[in-house]
Amino acid sequence: MDAVFKALADASRRKLLDALHINNGQTLGELCKHLTMTRQAVGKHLALLEAANLVVIVWQGREKLHYLNPTPIHEISERWIGKYERHRLQALADLKKRLEEKP
Repeated sequence: MDAVFKALADASRRKLLDALHINNGQTLGELCKHLTMTRQAVGKHLALLEAANLVVIVWQGREKLHYLNPTPIHEISERWIGKYERHRLQALADLKKRLEEKP
């Protein structure tokens, strides 16, 4: 999970993930249109996202397509957000119940 957090820490990498969320299966050239950086820099960001398993590469002929893999983000949500969210939702449900019981 450290690699996922490291990958998500950079705004440019988050923009790449957002671009893939909107239009999955893009080439490097298509992804470069979303950022004001060199093709080489975008390639390095994509390599880090791939190492964190946030991006999956699929070759179609000579084209290298990049796809978003949401599984690591879901795992973070389940481990780090979900357990805290449950308590908050329970507290809201309890508050609602108490407020509805009052005359």
